[in-house]
Amino acid sequence: MDTQEIRKHFSKMNDMQQKAVFHTEGPLLILAGAGSGKTTVLVNRIAYILQCGLCEPWQILAITFTNKAATELKERICKSVPEGGADIWAFTFHSTCARILRRFGDRIGYGSHFTIYDTDDQKRLMKDILKELSVDEKYLPHKTVLTAISRAKDEMKTAEQMKAEAAFDVRQQTIAKAYGIYQQKLKAANAMDFDDMLLNTVVLFEENKDVLELYRRQFKYIMVDEYQDTNRVQYKFVSMLAGSSGNICVVGDDDQSIYKFRGATIENILSFEDTFKDSSVIRLEQNYRSTKNILAAANDVIKNNKERKGKTLWTENEEGEKITIHTAYDEREEARFIADIIQDEVAKGANYSDFAILYRMNAQSNSVEQALARAGVPHRIIGGHRFYDREEIKDMTAYLQVINNPDDSLRLSRIINKPKRGIGDTTVGRALDIGAGIGESLFEVIGHASDFPELSRGASKLMAFHSLISGLIEAANDEDTSLGELYNLILEHTDYKNYLKAEKENADERIENIDELLSNINTFENDYEDEATLSAFLEEISLQTDIDNYDASADCATMMTLHSSKGLEFPTVFLIGMEEGIFPSIAALMSGEELDEEHRLAYVGITRAKKKLYMTCTKSRMLFGSTQHNKLSRFAEEISEKYIERTGVTKAFTSADMSFRQTVGADTKSTYNPFAQKKTATTAATGNTYKVGDRVKHKVFGVGLVIKAEPMGKDTMMEISFDTVGTKTLMANFSKMEKL
Repeated sequence: MDTQEIRKHFSKMNDMQQKAVFHTEGPLLILAGAGSGKTTVLVNRIAYILQCGLCEPWQILAITFTNKAATELKERICKSVPEGGADIWAFTFHSTCARILRRFGDRIGYGSHFTIYDTDDQKRLMKDILKELSVDEKYLPHKTVLTAISRAKDEMKTAEQMKAEAAFDVRQQTIAKAYGIYQQKLKAANAMDFDDMLLNTVVLFEENKDVLELYRRQFKYIMVDEYQDTNRVQYKFVSMLAGSSGNICVVGDDDQSIYKFRGATIENILSFEDTFKDSSVIRLEQNYRSTKNILAAANDVIKNNKERKGKTLWTENEEGEKITIHTAYDEREEARFIADIIQDEVAKGANYSDFAILYRMNAQSNSVEQALARAGVPHRIIGGHRFYDREEIKDMTAYLQVINNPDDSLRLSRIINKPKRGIGDTTVGRALDIGAGIGESLFEVIGHASDFPELSRGASKLMAFHSLISGLIEAANDEDTSLGELYNLILEHTDYKNYLKAEKENADERIENIDELLSNINTFENDYEDEATLSAFLEEISLQTDIDNYDASADCATMMTLHSSKGLEFPTVFLIGMEEGIFPSIAALMSGEELDEEHRLAYVGITRAKKKLYMTCTKSRMLFGSTQHNKLSRFAEEISEKYIERTGVTKAFTSADMSFRQTVGADTKSTYNPFAQKKTATTAATGNTYKVGDRVKHKVFGVGLVIKAEPMGKDTMMEISFDTVGTKTLMANFSKMEKL
């Protein structure tokens, strides 16, 4: 089939999308606006390259920022190119580097079974280091040290370079010293943190030109998604791989660069044409997601930024509803407004999953979460307690990590006395000191604990634990033992479930989590078959982010920060707390560069909405224990009046109103509640009181029977058995019901 025939398969794409797909050679920057179909372009560009026979599938590297995006990309490629599609390298930066380091990490002193430390592991290790250095946590918090180390790694600085730059700054010298010890301990444990995986791959390439050349020859086409979010190390990694061939295609949107706090540098995308000579730029400006009014609002906001490539989104979609700017009296009424809108729309046929509530900071979620719970609106918070962060799950994965890498003293310390084996912290500390003195890991020391007088009292227990882990390692190395069987062996030989029943609250829930981990292991084995190794499973779970677990099919409203929302879309979006000092934040008001980033964040939030966008603000807001009276956010003010409608409180407060509300806000024991006042009047008008046995009708859940009613403050908490949806717990004042 000739090229012209192949191109006919892509005729449904718009002109600029086709141009991007057919442009295969040389450096290419695709500026893809929000909702412009960038994933479609990536998938089709790969399909076109393969259909034209320009390379083999394994010679394509497609890098994304989340596992979710990588999985979606690979699934869509496999549908477009059934033969060989699965052989494409479609991974995150970290997963790509992990594959390279598993193969060649020995060149820079790491074993192939190296461990990846998550933020909790890093925290525990740094706390130990600061204690070792006799540094007071109040003087120098571990978070400050870890942030400084992460920033140094982003800038590719070693501990020695940091120390040299510190000069006579004692605090910086201490951080540099902690950095050096931190790296030594990681190396001794055959472990890396997330930053190391990127930095070590660059170091591997710099010190081993043959390895770099191997991958340069392999990857004839390199594609990088979300290029505006890359940091210096990621830029260095992809530019080294691209080399002289220059067949690198980056897709991104400078208007959506919102991760500066993670080290992302917008300069990477703004300077692409200077970095890669003879490059081409293609703009994707047609939006397939949002209505004309929503896009107009987004364009009005982002045009206030000067440092941008420049593009204007447009759409053939309908004009749509205007953006609603709703002003509430306070954050409780703001939350109630959101719950009411969701209930009303679901009663008309919408799904709960159609709604997203986005906020600038997590502290804003509290009042909304309470209002949704009281109204019986199912919801989930992205950014809450991750499954793999739960204590019992971290215990079980620690067993797996130690079996995979016995040198991992940090994880070994976690489980050596879980369940209790009579091995105290003092004994473990002595064993660690002995290991540091003779150059052995904790696991090696406890294997011959009887040789050391300092460990004589606990030697038998230490050696028994060593035997347990050694037996599990032997089982793991047996090709006939599946991961699921290995996991069950751990549970059986540690008696971990009975430990939970005896020692922990919510034991049943914790055991359910333990069983759910087994489900995850079994699913992993089914998905990966022959490649389902213990190392691969541990790598996958360590690189998961919260958004990777986002289930779009779950019928519940979604709450998350604006930063977490990037890449998602919803029919209806609430941007809450649209007030100066909240969004944009106070810090951003002091810096033009920071304010530009806040503009981009607002642009991201607005373009998450497909059909309807609400912006909410309050006249008075209790936040962090104090009452604030903020002006409407400049981001709302920047939108042309012709695209908006205003609801809620429209008249300004009188001095008496303000004085009253300030008095209320200052008195944390006040019983003032605008919801209760509003509902008390309604209740009095309808005469509704609820008791066990009443039949009621809810506008969303239908007809039900009250089976429990307990007074709670000025409200009543009820359990209602609904005929069609089962039992729900609702607050009477929030539930919009009528008695039958």
